[in-house]
Amino acid sequence: MAKKIKSKKKEEQIQENVGNIISSSEVFIEKNQKKILIGIGIIVLLVLAIMAFRNFYQQPREIAAENAMYKAQEYFAADSFKVALEGDGANVMGFKEIASQYGMTRSGKLASAYTGICYYKLGKYQDAIKFLSQYDGTDNYFKTSVIGLIGDSYVELDNADKAQNFYKKAIAEKNELAPIYLKKSGILYETKGNNTEAEKMYTQIKDEYPNSNEAYDIDKYIARVQE
Repeated sequence: MAKKIKSKKKEEQIQENVGNIISSSEVFIEKNQKKILIGIGIIVLLVLAIMAFRNFYQQPREIAAENAMYKAQEYFAADSFKVALEGDGANVMGFKEIASQYGMTRSGKLASAYTGICYYKLGKYQDAIKFLSQYDGTDNYFKTSVIGLIGDSYVELDNADKAQNFYKKAIAEKNELAPIYLKKSGILYETKGNNTEAEKMYTQIKDEYPNSNEAYDIDKYIARVQE
């Protein structure tokens, strides 16, 4: 019996505490009702603004950028790199202008990479590095290609140290492009007389990527740097 009375009192105390909390909350809401409503209103406006930005600004620009990219990519595929880069002054917008006008879109970001590739093909390696470095896409294969091409650009500028840094970044992505950049790295080391590091690159191809095209004749490269 005493236990039942004690349990009932405890239950009543809990209910009283809950009641006090609810009452305090009600008092707080009443006192701060205006501020709370303003806060909720601001949040709603922010959500509506974000939705409006996406639906009425971002999406139409994404579509426009995709259409412009399609035309420029046709010239790129035909090795008309200058037109792909700069446009034809009439119906085709070049990658450089697409990157400038639609930089916030996915296609605009991709256009930065294409701009860099065009500059590389045209022998303008500093410009190539500038635009390739702006690409921040998530596609692993394309991202690796861009990183590797920055390395190639530094090779053309006779900056072996920076080239090796970017080859290492490309290799670190650990995809099917890695043996390509391992071999480029090895050849560059070999060209600069560092046969020890060259052998490491070639051996890594043999050990880690034995089924790659680069591994086909890699023993010849290894033997050459061991002489």
